[in-house]
Parts: sequence; structure tokens; C-alpha cells
Amino acid sequence: MITLSEELREAVKNSKHNFVRLVDPETKAEYVVLPAETYAQMQVIQYDDSPLTLEEKQTLLVQAGLRAGWDDPEMDVYNELDPRRENES
Repeated sequence: MITLSEELREAVKNSKHNFVRLVDPETKAEYVVLPAETYAQMQVIQYDDSPLTLEEKQTLLVQAGLRAGWDDPEMDVYNELDPRRENES
């Protein structure tokens, strides 16, 4: 385990976000130093970046429509204007 330098210890102590961003001047790679407790909490979180399924996409569309007010009774008039409804009978 590496011991913090005085400069890094002060940066961690004064950090408002409980993490400190570092940059390697040679490679320009960026790193983040954060409390071990925060790191442990992040390890529990499972992030799934796989593509959405059709069902997930449909659910998101329905939720967006509801937030936009599409379930408002005043919007029912637009159902009558749908040209696809003429073929239903």
C-alpha cells in the first residue's frame, strides 16, 4: 500500500467532494483518489450498459408520454384523427 504524501493528504482533507482528481504529467492519464468506504459502496452498484430490450424501450416511451400529458382526457380527440383507425371495423 502506498502512503499519502503531505501534499495529497492536504488535498484529500480539503476536498469538498471527498475525492481528489490527479493527473500523471508524463502520460496525462487521470486518476481519482477517494475514501475506501466510498469505493466499497460503488462496488456494490451494478451498472448495465447493454442495449435496451424492446420491452424496456416501450416502457420508457409510455412513461415519457404520460409525463407529456398524453393520458389527459382532452388528448382523446387525437385518437379520432388517427388515419389508421379507419381500417379498424
